[in-house]
Amino acid sequence: MKRFVTLIAVMAVFGLFFATQALAQRGMMMPKGGGGWCSTGTPYASMYNPQTVETISGEVVAVDKIMPQKGMSYGIQLIVKTNKETIPVHLGPGWFIENQSIKIAPKDKVEVKGSRVTFEGKPTIIASEVKRGDDVLTLRDTNGFPVWNGWRRR
Repeated sequence: MKRFVTLIAVMAVFGLFFATQALAQRGMMMPKGGGGWCSTGTPYASMYNPQTVETISGEVVAVDKIMPQKGMSYGIQLIVKTNKETIPVHLGPGWFIENQSIKIAPKDKVEVKGSRVTFEGKPTIIASEVKRGDDVLTLRDTNGFPVWNGWRRR
């Protein structure tokens, strides 16, 4: 009988472990430490500058995964074509963006508010807000503090 109880306990532990791994791979759980996106004081996290905030409007040309800094989990960026330029727009960590009700896709018309920075030698906008029609995706407060810090999937 003890052997049977031990076997059941071991199977339960393995089952829990594999279920956790499966959910994490599907994006259902936030990576430990936010995947580097919740860290303060990192070079990428400190790039957002409230003094360089601007608003652009245009069409989404592409939605890509990016890795802004070694050791971070992937993030999501839009490539937005305006009347003046085509510019990357960094939204935030994949685990956060992919769990929002607003889904932005190529050919969507958007208005982006964010901080214009130089990333890897090229102009880039780190978004604080993206509007698509009546939908608004809020990503950062006016100081650039990410809304995903402390966020949990409900």
